[in-house]
Amino acid sequence: MSRRALFNLPNTISLSRVVLALAFVLVSEPWDRIALIAVAGFTDFMDGWLARHGKAESSAGALLDPLADRIFVLVAISTYLIEGQLTTGQYFVFLTRDIATAIGFLVAKIIPTLRPAVFRARLLGKIVTVVQLITLVVIVLLPELTEVLVMTIGIVSAASIVDYSIALWRGRARSSVA
Repeated sequence: MSRRALFNLPNTISLSRVVLALAFVLVSEPWDRIALIAVAGFTDFMDGWLARHGKAESSAGALLDPLADRIFVLVAISTYLIEGQLTTGQYFVFLTRDIATAIGFLVAKIIPTLRPAVFRARLLGKIVTVVQLITLVVIVLLPELTEVLVMTIGIVSAASIVDYSIALWRGRARSSVA
């Protein structure tokens, strides 16, 4: 892949979330963090929209976008954990879908019959990300709602894991017929 293709506008916007993650650690004012979460959410929407509408979709972008999302969320929840705004259990509920997806990706690459299956963004995965970002704001503004939203993340994450598993299985079945 050329350097130009790697650093197209959508991919650059995706990578900006890594910088936003660093900024999240460096600021401590609640409204500054909320602004960073809002910008991260906006860039997550914009990079995909620009890639689709600007015909700039790429395999690098398909990897960078979710990776940047995961880095931002991981840094934010790690910051909240260290500051005592999340419990260890809540922290791991946040990570459930990401851990399961990473394991699934590795398994799919290790098992020869699963290698042809392609990991793509799925609606439930996007919903988990949106609920995670909303929860990151709620932790600051309405901490009493954190538990309910973390449980919601857990439920939607479980559904997302099942959805990704079915999609992977169907992708494997399609590729073995072809």
